Amino acid sequence: MNTIETLNIAKSLQRWAKERPNSIAILEMRSGQKKTFKELEQESNRLASGLIQYGMKPCERILLMIPYGIDFITLTFAMFKADLTPVLIDPGLGKKKMLKCIQEVHPQGLIAIPIVHAIKKFFPSPFKSIKHNVTVGKRWFWRGATLDNLRDLGKIDFKLAPTEKQNPAAILFTSGSTGPAKGVPYYHDIFNHQVKILQNQFKIEPGETDLPTFPLFGLFSSGLGMTNIIPDMDFTRPGQVDPKKIIATINDFKITNSFGSPALWDTVSQYCLNHDIKLSSLRRILMAGAPVPGSILKRFENIVHEDCKIYTPYGATEVLPVTFIERREILEETYDLSNNGQGICVGRPITGLEIKIIEISDFPILKWEDAKKLGSNTVGEIVIKAPWATQSYFNREDLTQLAKIEDENSFWHRMGDLGRLDEQNRLWFYGRKNQRVITETETLYTIPCESIFNQHPDVKRSALVGKGPKKKQQPIIIIEPSNAKRGGSPKARKKFAEELLKYGAALPMTKSIQRVLFHSNFPVDVRHNAKIYREKLSFWAKNQ
Repeated sequence: MNTIETLNIAKSLQRWAKERPNSIAILEMRSGQKKTFKELEQESNRLASGLIQYGMKPCERILLMIPYGIDFITLTFAMFKADLTPVLIDPGLGKKKMLKCIQEVHPQGLIAIPIVHAIKKFFPSPFKSIKHNVTVGKRWFWRGATLDNLRDLGKIDFKLAPTEKQNPAAILFTSGSTGPAKGVPYYHDIFNHQVKILQNQFKIEPGETDLPTFPLFGLFSSGLGMTNIIPDMDFTRPGQVDPKKIIATINDFKITNSFGSPALWDTVSQYCLNHDIKLSSLRRILMAGAPVPGSILKRFENIVHEDCKIYTPYGATEVLPVTFIERREILEETYDLSNNGQGICVGRPITGLEIKIIEISDFPILKWEDAKKLGSNTVGEIVIKAPWATQSYFNREDLTQLAKIEDENSFWHRMGDLGRLDEQNRLWFYGRKNQRVITETETLYTIPCESIFNQHPDVKRSALVGKGPKKKQQPIIIIEPSNAKRGGSPKARKKFAEELLKYGAALPMTKSIQRVLFHSNFPVDVRHNAKIYREKLSFWAKNQ
């Protein structure tokens, strides 16, 4: 038996409570509350003990639905320690999709703010498996415990209980940006691998000050011994962040590390340029969640110190990270190639991970020998093998079969993305597999085609979609103008469309695109506000 003492990701918190007991672990900008590593360790122990005393049992799935902050981090570590399985669902999914996810995962417990408990009363069916209810805040007209009750029940000398290696540490739901949101079981050894990768590949050191703008990376901050400054922002809308608040936090607290979506850094970097503001304390930025335009990376030349590293890692909820590349390599070597329609370079594999490109298939591939492997610079489906790749989707064997390929005692994960490997073993991303456009004569990939039209000075972003039956689709390029006047009157739109079609006609990959539509504000994913919702745009285009 492998015990929790050797596996549990909460061991990392224990370490920092011993080595850096009086250092600030978390500071919450909105409330001003803070905790040292010793206080975080003791409080998570108390809550772990309280959860068990309240009646929760190891391996039970506990739905955690509270805002990202000190309580979120403390409760998550408490559940890790108690061998409970926190279930995390993106609140930006919307009520209908969220209720479907809850029903799918059959949670035994709910730890949530009052409004979620109220919703549970009005929509009881998805919550019917729940036996334990905890309210974070004031309990109204429902039964159960409060967070204060758990603190009263618990003790700070809680001992980590034994656990089996196959016990899930958490279930994290995907964002549902290109299909149904899916529950992904994570194990403690996966989290441990990820912490080591962040330390080794990105040279993160204990004692740094971190500004994570995505909840999962806030947990990593504590596991890595960094001081976690939780910004005052709506974490479900990073694209609408107030740049002044982010900039002030970075400069006031001398932030050295930060993770954020391209949408967030687009807003922040543009504000910095417009107001001649420097972010000189930053040593490292991780920018991920969607392809990062080289135009955003260029702005940072005048914002950060010349030694600051800006990485654009590639990955997914199912396996994170997969590859990484630094800003300078993009701007000096790959950016011009991307502008010529050769995809976006997302870098080399993380040490210990393998990448292969196989022939595109929309069907399950049960055995590795059944997959047709492709050579360098041939576009196909991206598959990876890594010790930290997740093994399945929770209660979705159908989707698991579509995503995993057996290979002796291991498996390959199908990323659902298309791309190619170059001679230097760098991965070039070409877009989502289910968003490719198949005409009677060719297959068009979203990222290479869109990069051509995005070079027009009046284009904010573009989206390639297909209209009509599969394999007989008509390719359409949808444009979100950066200059509203260009998409205004019918005459202005006609002239703009003519200019864009000239861009497309210049290259073989885009010359078949003969229709342009204009959309004022692209729908984007709920998690990072950066992935374009091409499925919604495709539906919209059918009615134009």
